[in-house]
Amino acid sequence: MEKKEELVKYVTQQVVKYIDTPKEVRKQVKAGKKVGREPWQYRWFGMLPFVLRMWMEPLRRKRG
Repeated sequence: MEKKEELVKYVTQQVVKYIDTPKEVRKQVKAGKKVGREPWQYRWFGMLPFVLRMWMEPLRRKRG
C-alpha cells in the first residue's frame, strides 16, 4: 500500500512541475533532447545496423 502512495505522490509532483514550467521552456527542453539523439536502430540494437549496412554496401555495388 505504501508503494502505491509513493507512486501517486511522485506522479503528482511531476505533473505539477510540468504545469508550472512555462510553455517556451518546455519547447526548448524538448528541442534540446531531439538534437543529440541517435536513431532508434542504434539505441535498440547498438552497432549491429551499422555493421550490416557496411557488409551489404559492397554487395549492392557488385549487383549494379
